[in-house]
Amino acid sequence: MANMKQFLLSVLATSVSIALTFGTAAIIDNNKKQKEKREIVMMVMFDMYNSMMSVEKADSSIQQIMQLQLDLAKDTTQFDKKKFRFIYLIPKIEYTEATENIFSSSIETINTVGNVLFTENVAKFYQYRKDYKTLVCDSFYNDFENNKILNINSKKDLLKSEIFDYALLSDHLMPIMKALFVECKHMMDVTDEELEAYRLERIRMEEKLYEDGRVSSSKFNELRNLQNGIDETLEKLKLE
Repeated sequence: MANMKQFLLSVLATSVSIALTFGTAAIIDNNKKQKEKREIVMMVMFDMYNSMMSVEKADSSIQQIMQLQLDLAKDTTQFDKKKFRFIYLIPKIEYTEATENIFSSSIETINTVGNVLFTENVAKFYQYRKDYKTLVCDSFYNDFENNKILNINSKKDLLKSEIFDYALLSDHLMPIMKALFVECKHMMDVTDEELEAYRLERIRMEEKLYEDGRVSSSKFNELRNLQNGIDETLEKLKLE
């Protein structure tokens, strides 16, 4: 009886040990997956945030161009002085596709996030971002290059330039992108405070990379100084 009791206790202890081992491993694995998921989500949300800032800036530039047209039309004596401001107001949207490529090209990444609707919304956002760049910014710049709009060499052409269509297109695309961005934030429980903290952390990382780059730049300057010394010495030898 004592041996049987000892055997049962041994089996129980072994079972508990196995359960604890596999249970702990499962918890650790789950925590790791949740951390990876959050990192991917924050990376994507930060990319969307930066894109929205760029789009809003481009939209503001278009409105400023129209306002400048109106101001100069009311006072054409300021035309020659202020006409070059149009060039600096040409709408631009700046972004890289690095995050988009990481998120879109890997099924493992998408599976880690585990939210189909979020994935679809992000894909839509990136498509609208591309549309905004192509249809608004690139098209605007190409028309400017071909003097179809903003011909700063002609007062009449510049003041009569039709910017309204670009303003309407921007005003159509921007709210859609913003709605997708806000929906993704809510869907993944990303707060403004969390996004801001992530942004600041990215800034700190970029500053560190910049500082590391300065070391390389210092090395470059050292090599440049050596080359300058060589060039000066050779020049003196040639003069002799």
